[in-house]
Parts: sequence; structure tokens; C-alpha cells
Amino acid sequence: MLKKKIRDKIAAHNISITVLLCIPLIILFFLSFLVGRYPIPPYDVMITMVSKILPINSTVSPSMETVIFQVRLPRILAAMLVGAALSIAGACFQGLFRNPLVSPDKLGVSAGAGFAASLAILLSVGTIMIQVSAFFGGLIAVGLTYFISRTFKGTSILTLILCGIAIESFFGALIALSKYVADPYQQLPTIVFWLLGSFSAVTMQKLVMMGIPVIIGIIILLLIRWRINVISMGEEEAQTMGVDTKKLQAIIILCCTVVTASSVSICGIIGWVGLVIPHVTRMIVGPDHKILLPASVVTGAFFLLLIDDVTRTLTTVEIPIGILTALIGVPFFLYLLRKSKEVWV
Repeated sequence: MLKKKIRDKIAAHNISITVLLCIPLIILFFLSFLVGRYPIPPYDVMITMVSKILPINSTVSPSMETVIFQVRLPRILAAMLVGAALSIAGACFQGLFRNPLVSPDKLGVSAGAGFAASLAILLSVGTIMIQVSAFFGGLIAVGLTYFISRTFKGTSILTLILCGIAIESFFGALIALSKYVADPYQQLPTIVFWLLGSFSAVTMQKLVMMGIPVIIGIIILLLIRWRINVISMGEEEAQTMGVDTKKLQAIIILCCTVVTASSVSICGIIGWVGLVIPHVTRMIVGPDHKILLPASVVTGAFFLLLIDDVTRTLTTVEIPIGILTALIGVPFFLYLLRKSKEVWV
């Protein structure tokens, strides 16, 4: 009885922390409209946004309104959505595979999406087709990983991860081949820039098209988050508690794959978010997936939005976001790893 009261008290405390984490995200959301080469005063941003809700006459110029709603708003929403998606996928994979080094790209999602996008660039198709190709490329790569692992006798989580590493290496080699045969003046720079990740080409139309599967996947993962606690204890323990582990694993892998492939199709390959942010969040709210997953959504959205703001302000030429996430994520992760005495779950 005493233990239950202590657990309830800890859970309530962690929920409060998760709610508090939303405050910096909301502040950063509004500050992000002020970041960019086109200066916009805070009052103009506020009055323009309020005028869309309340019957207030806005004196803001049409060009400024275009920058706010057609350029910066899609980019801000995309950064938050991708950060949330990669973070929750990383937290789910780490819990499902019981491995702290697993990230969303370990089953070959990013490599498959990257090769499909590179192939689409080589074929000189439109931007929308590049995104669609990347999305289905990620799904095909994970499908290959899953079905190849099923052909081995005694299929286990370890077999699935090993097959994922093999598929990732295979598509990585195909990406290298596509770079080798690409036109060095037009196609090669486009492939390299796309693979490094960027939100510069995001529009509201692209965001809506790829944002819907991301939001659906995140909602499903949040709804089944308590089951991830059970399966993270081990397949045998989960089965003794009446959980259909095979079905649950398939649902989690499918949802994580969809949100990751959709994210990669929007902005290219962005590494380290899905690996680092779940660990940082776990150090703040603990290993309970009922609280860890929503908290990862908030912290992932905050982190990637902050990084995107930095890429827009650090230099006159925009830095690919994948470079900054690695430069910031790696030392920060090593620092936390050294400081933390938590038990990885």
C-alpha cells in the first residue's frame, strides 16, 4: 500500500514535469517567428496571428504576412513534428528492443528512404515525388528487414536488429552508388544536401501531406504506451501477463516506421535526435513509458525547433540541420552518459 502511494506520488510529480516542459516549447514557438533574414517585429507577429482568430484589423504588409504564414509557420511546425516523431520512435524502439543504442534508423528506415530519394533525384522527378519515394523507400527497407528476419529459425529481437543493420548497410551502399553515377554539378549536390537534412523547402502542402501519417502514428504509440512497459520487461514475462507480443511488436514497429519514414521524406536524414532525446527525457522523467513517451514528444519538438533556429541564424548560409544535430548531440550525449547513474531500460 505504501509502495503504491509512493509510485502514485512519483508519477504525479513526473506528469507535472512533463506539463512544465511544454512552457519552454510554447515560448520558443513564438520566438521562432522572429528568427530569419527578413526582420519582423514581435508586435507584428502577434497582431498578425491574433487577426486570424479575432476580428482585428491588421496593419501588417502582405509580404510580411506571407513570410509569417507561408514560410516560417510551415517550417516551425515541421521542425516540431519531426523532432517529436523521431524522439517517440527512438523511445519506443529502445524500450521494445531493450537496447539503449537503438535508434529509429536501425531497421534501415533512413537508409531505405535516402536511397529512394537519391534515385528519384537521379530520375529528375519533382519534389513531391522525391518525398513520396523517400516515404515508400523507408517502408520497403523495414519490410525487407522484417520478412528476412522471419526466415531464420528461432526469430528473435536480436535477429531483427542484425537484419536491420544488414539492410541499412545494403541501402547505404546503394546511396554511395547513386552519388557515384550522379551528375557532379547538379544531381550530386542535390543528393548530398538532401541527405544532410533541411527544412528550407517545407511548404504547408508538403507538411499536411506527410504530417497526417506522423500524427496518426504518434497518437497510436501514445495510446499503447503502457503496453511498452510490459514488453520492455522481456517477451516471456509479457506473454505470461497475457500480452500478444508478436502483434504488439508489429504494431510498434509499423507505427515507428511510418513516423520515421514520413519525417525523413519531409526533411531528409536527421541523425541523433531519436537516440539522444529519449535518453535526456528518461533522465528527467524516469523510465516509465506512460510518462516517457509524451515527455519525449515535447522535448524532441523543442530540441529540433531550437536547432533549426540556430541553423537559420548562425551563418549567412544555412547549415544543414543534420550536421548541427550531430555536432551538438554527440558531445551532449557523452556528457550525460558520464554524469548519469540511471539504469537504462
